[in-house]
Amino acid sequence: MIGGLGVGELVIILVIVLLIFGPNKLGDVGSAIGRGISGFKRAMQDKDSKDDKDEDTKI
Repeated sequence: MIGGLGVGELVIILVIVLLIFGPNKLGDVGSAIGRGISGFKRAMQDKDSKDDKDEDTKI
């Protein structure tokens, strides 16, 4: 269960997304989402390391 959604709901959402984007575009959409998530994670890690450096220089 992800975010309160069961397996049945996830399957229905996947079918709707497949109908909207089609099988050819679905891979592109997945790649774009993956790049966005990895970019967000990278930005958060950079922010955390910058915050750690700022704390070290204050001491």
